[in-house]
This record gives sequence, structure tokens and C-alpha cells, in this order.
Amino acid sequence: MNKDNCFQLGYIAKVHGLHGEVGIVLDVDYPEDYEDLKSVFIEQKSRLVPYFLEHFVVSHSNKVLAKFEDHDSVEEAEKLVGSALFLPLNQLAQLEEDQYYFHELIGFEVLDEKLGKIGEVKVIYDLEAQDLLGVDHKGKEVLIPIQDQILLKVDKAAKKVYCHLPDGLLDIYLED
Repeated sequence: MNKDNCFQLGYIAKVHGLHGEVGIVLDVDYPEDYEDLKSVFIEQKSRLVPYFLEHFVVSHSNKVLAKFEDHDSVEEAEKLVGSALFLPLNQLAQLEEDQYYFHELIGFEVLDEKLGKIGEVKVIYDLEAQDLLGVDHKGKEVLIPIQDQILLKVDKAAKKVYCHLPDGLLDIYLED
């Protein structure tokens, strides 16, 4: 499986108990959509390796208690801690017309209501405190917060993101 054809579901945060179970943190809006998972891909040495699940129990706040087949000890589970979990893109839930996944915005043109064309979305930064669009503006990377009051509209058909940038945001990146 190629990482470009997948999305990151979450990561293995810790070992749980003595029989190879792990605690997983999901990076999704609706964790209950993934309760019936039978397998995931785990990133190991820049490759995605399939792992089959004995159980995958979603609890509160995007936390999961999971057990992988043939991982029956603390030592085997410890080797997986910190690893990212992936699923194929075709397992993403279908969204309404006006909704989008952040990864879909890569390659979209960003337009500000006052300043016009800003540039193209090159990367999405999924940070703990704030998600950001990394936009190429005149050869420099500009970081735009993904917030409702800033991103006004996404036109998936036209591949455009319409926004209202805070005053002075671009100036920060254009100063030498």
C-alpha cells in the first residue's frame, strides 16, 4: 500500500496491560465510524505494513483500546508505540457537498476577498494547537489558520479556497 493512497487514522500512544494491547489516539472527527475495523496499515521504516486486529474498541475522546493478532506481550506491543496508523482513502466516510477533508485542499488556489490570489496550497500542517494551510505565495511559504472565520468557502469543483485573511498576515511572511 502506498502512503499517497492512504490517510492517517491516528497513532499508537502506549501499551495497555500485560497481554499486548495498545492505546490508540484517533485523528478523526467521528471515531465511531471505525469501530468495526479488521485491519490497519502501520508505518514501519517508511513502509506501510498491514496489521490485523483482534479487537478495536472506541471509547471516549478519540481513544481506542486495540489488540493486534500475534502481539501477545508487552514487549511486542512496545515496538509499535509511536507508530502511525493508516487506512486507504476509499475507507474515508463520504461527506456532504459543502464538506471537505483537509488533504483534499492540496493543489487548490487560495483567494482572499480583498487581496485576490494568494497562491497554491502545498501542504497541510496538522498541529495539536492549530491546523494550517501551507501556501506558496510569491516563492515563500505562508501559513493560514484553518478556521471558519478565515476559510469562508471551499469550491471543490473549481479547486479554490476563498478566505478572509487577518490584516497583516501576509506582511509577516514578506518582511526580510
